[in-house]
Amino acid sequence: MIRSIRFTADHYRALPPEAPRMELLDGEYVVAPSPSERHQTAVVNICTLLKVFLQANPLGRVFVAPFDVYLSESDVLQPDLLVVLQAHASRIQADGIHGTPDLVIEVGSPGTASTDLTLKKEIYARAGVPEYWFVDPGHRTVAVYRLTEQAERRVFQAVETLQSALLPGLSLKVSDFFAP
Repeated sequence: MIRSIRFTADHYRALPPEAPRMELLDGEYVVAPSPSERHQTAVVNICTLLKVFLQANPLGRVFVAPFDVYLSESDVLQPDLLVVLQAHASRIQADGIHGTPDLVIEVGSPGTASTDLTLKKEIYARAGVPEYWFVDPGHRTVAVYRLTEQAERRVFQAVETLQSALLPGLSLKVSDFFAP
């Protein structure tokens, strides 16, 4: 009988600094491929928009990958972007976030979209992440998931304005996520 090896957050912490960028998903290492130009453009744009909003409305802090998020002993992820609200500021540590972020944002790439929309979304829901955005640069859309018991999903097109119940007053033009 062949058994798969299950890794823990302690194994993850012991990785050498020169190890490739990876995440620990359900106890298995997953190497993160290098992102595309469209991916990086969206990440920079969204981070800038959120940073400006959070400076004007001090509700929390935004972080960008690579930054470890320790959700459990078998799940250490590096979402593209995340927000931790002031009420949960104690989760922010020098080596990453220890606990559940309030908002997680993954920007899809051809090599990662499937995992982002299945396994990662499940892990985020299990960990109690209230809101998850999946940004699709190819289709110029943002799917906003409320990961509550009554899981909700709303897809915003590039011509729409995204608002979030999690961040009162936030109003972002989706087209700005994809601007060059």
